[in-house]
Amino acid sequence: MARIAYDDEAAAAFEATRHIPDQGLAAWRAAITRHLDPRPGARVLDLGSGTGRWAAAFTDWYDDLDVIAVEPSAAMRARCVHPRVLPGDAANIPLPDHSVDAAWLSTVIHHVPDLAAAARELRRVVRGGGPVLIRSAFAGRHEAITLFRFFPEAIRVLDTFPSVADVEAAFGACGFAVTAFDQVPQTTASSLSECATSLRREAHTPLQLITDDEYAAGLARLHRAARSEHGPVIDALDLLVLR
Repeated sequence: MARIAYDDEAAAAFEATRHIPDQGLAAWRAAITRHLDPRPGARVLDLGSGTGRWAAAFTDWYDDLDVIAVEPSAAMRARCVHPRVLPGDAANIPLPDHSVDAAWLSTVIHHVPDLAAAARELRRVVRGGGPVLIRSAFAGRHEAITLFRFFPEAIRVLDTFPSVADVEAAFGACGFAVTAFDQVPQTTASSLSECATSLRREAHTPLQLITDDEYAAGLARLHRAARSEHGPVIDALDLLVLR
């Protein structure tokens, strides 16, 4: 079970606000390309694909890449922009053994209740030597994410997420080893003003799990800063690569 319920309201908020424009993803494209062999015909699993934005980006970036999206939330699947999306989750991937060349998980690892089960399933479906690329905000690593500047109370939620060490241990037990750990920048928004006007609490797990008063205080901080601070909002999330 995910930490929050991705019902219609949350899925709609995610669809409306969690899409990063292509020009903001240049560093991610470069980082992914370094670790993924996007040869024509290669098959990539987008696990916990949400509304399918990453699956669509992979399809746009790489010629003839076969991307399969798997998403547990029916509300998210209903909004998926990628044509090939299947119901399933990290402990129940609806694919045959050794059927994909790589797996991509973006901001999903904190929703996985059993890391060991997820590691076993990914070991089963990913062909030997293929990478598992995990994009995430990990426990203890909030400093480069703007959201936590204005909502410091949400750091306590982030610190309940899996740490890098937690993931490394669970996947290591299934024969995976960490081959890279990068912090990748992204242009999240053109300005703090854009962040303030577009923010939807339902789209962010850490914001849903703080109190209403804490959320209101953070939103007030964000709006005050937006009146005087200009320029793009640059965040950085981590990319953990295992093989």
